[in-house]
Amino acid sequence: MADATFEEGREAPLNLGAQEEEDLKVISALVQDSVFPVTEMRWQASRHRFALLINRFRWEDRAAAEKRARAYERVQSLLVVDNVLGVASQGVDRSDKDLVLSLLSLSFEPGEDGAGHLVLTLAGDGAIRLSVEAIDVSLRDVTRPYTAPSGKAPDHGDD
Repeated sequence: MADATFEEGREAPLNLGAQEEEDLKVISALVQDSVFPVTEMRWQASRHRFALLINRFRWEDRAAAEKRARAYERVQSLLVVDNVLGVASQGVDRSDKDLVLSLLSLSFEPGEDGAGHLVLTLAGDGAIRLSVEAIDVSLRDVTRPYTAPSGKAPDHGDD
């Protein structure tokens, strides 16, 4: 993927998959501080698929943005989890169509035979808990990067 570029020479969009916990940690780091309207969350029970259309900060581009003194970027990405048997949430009011959620991390709680729970931790003590047969997660950018509205990276107070 290193050779693929947009016409203007920027990096190609991300297209990653995770079937192990270590790979899931990479995707978790890349989706940290993503935001999404509650209306962009879908569980397709018949396909055993859960999908989110997220607006994620381009963490993979942070060093280049700092080096070139340019604004930080965001991109819309599709986060898909397959082999989902059930979905539960806490602290998420699905009836509030204006609600925007902030994704903090993804983690896996193993069960038996590779099954377990994939947990999407949200800001404000919310969580989405997916019962899964196995880790099967993909992250794919679906738009070109654009300047983050603030032009800044999310601040975690660790400077």
